[in-house]
Amino acid sequence: MSLTIIILAAGQGTRMRSDRPKVLHQLAGKALLEHVYHAAIALKPAQLFMVYGYGGEQVKDTLMHLEAKWIVQPEQLGTGHAVQQVMPNIPDEDNVLILYGDVPLITEETLKTLINASEESGFGLLTAHLDDPRGYGRIVRNEDGEMIRIVEEKDASEQEKQINEINTGFMALRGDLLKKWLEALDINNAQKEYYLTDIIEMAVLEGQVIKTIQPGSDIEIYGINDRAQLSQMERYYQLIQAHELMRQGVTIADPARFDLRGDLEVSQDVEFDINLLLQGRIKIGKNVKIGPNCVIKDTVIGDNIEILANCVIENAVIGNGCRIGPFARIRPQAVLDENVHVGNFVEIKKSSIGQGSKINHLSYIGDSDIGKNVNIGAGTITCNYDGANKHKTIIGDDVFIGSDTQLIAPVTVHKGATIAAGTTISRDVEEDTLAISRSEQKIIKKWKRPGKVKH
Repeated sequence: MSLTIIILAAGQGTRMRSDRPKVLHQLAGKALLEHVYHAAIALKPAQLFMVYGYGGEQVKDTLMHLEAKWIVQPEQLGTGHAVQQVMPNIPDEDNVLILYGDVPLITEETLKTLINASEESGFGLLTAHLDDPRGYGRIVRNEDGEMIRIVEEKDASEQEKQINEINTGFMALRGDLLKKWLEALDINNAQKEYYLTDIIEMAVLEGQVIKTIQPGSDIEIYGINDRAQLSQMERYYQLIQAHELMRQGVTIADPARFDLRGDLEVSQDVEFDINLLLQGRIKIGKNVKIGPNCVIKDTVIGDNIEILANCVIENAVIGNGCRIGPFARIRPQAVLDENVHVGNFVEIKKSSIGQGSKINHLSYIGDSDIGKNVNIGAGTITCNYDGANKHKTIIGDDVFIGSDTQLIAPVTVHKGATIAAGTTISRDVEEDTLAISRSEQKIIKKWKRPGKVKH
């Protein structure tokens, strides 16, 4: 039996109060719909359909990188109508799994269990027991514990409202059964919509056995309808990620102040202080300490590294044994070799820094190749931009650059050279030479400072 998955993503989400379709709002740096997609694709379906509607091409264009068949629902006439748009593409013998693009934390494990339930009985339904079931349809069972119907809260008796088992909407069933019951749907309801959940009552009336299963956690079945729920779900998700990392050997000072918005590969004995934001694809080696209030994106970090407080690092490679910060900014295409020291208020962009080199204070290094064991003094600037084009600065091994030096690119400072403090370098500097450019110091004796003019 082949598996077809349908993800319903056509709703507007009016309570989000946004021009952006609800499924494109982000959780941990990814669209809600993308979270559901990754859970679905892990099941290796023969076909995967995305049903989109509100926002039209915006949803499809934003997530075109996802490998799926996109089906438009031209009018939003309910979940049953959305599934009907896909049915001509589904063989009768397929097992069909229906998911929701605004329920982002459903897991692969729960979905596998649901699929197994449907293969046993022909119809699997995901239900959940909630402490507060308000707002959900209740699962009504007979004396033998068999499911006989779903009653919506507005139609439930006081006794039925006490039931805490609810319908999540996630279901898996054979294609021929789904087609038959979809064709029988009507719009005799207040919303004038085709409700997918109505097929459950049809199935029960025909004597179809519906096997229900439970999620691993209630969090998996929570949908997002407004920004408050989105914020709450963000914290749930971040706590889940933090605890998983701690099980892998990472120390996190406060899981409530940790955010991972991407994919992280991490080794053991890594420590994260508070307010750390990790974005994109990040790899972190062993024995790494990251201080508070750092932002790191799309970066490879080696072993035995310390990143001090308030650093921003993006699209960079940090070699073993480096020490960075506090208040350092490592911009895209920066590559630091082993044992490089980058200090406070240093900015590095599109540059390679050789092994053992130090840039410890208040400097800007851009479009540069810097060799090994170079010392760059405080206030050094590579003047790489002439107003139209960027130019390169090359600094050889064992160069000493004094404080307050300006290197006007394109320029090369060869191996072993020394640049005196306060020098402006506009021509190449030869090996093992001293370059110095200073105006003559003058002393004017008995100098009197100007005073304020009295009016």
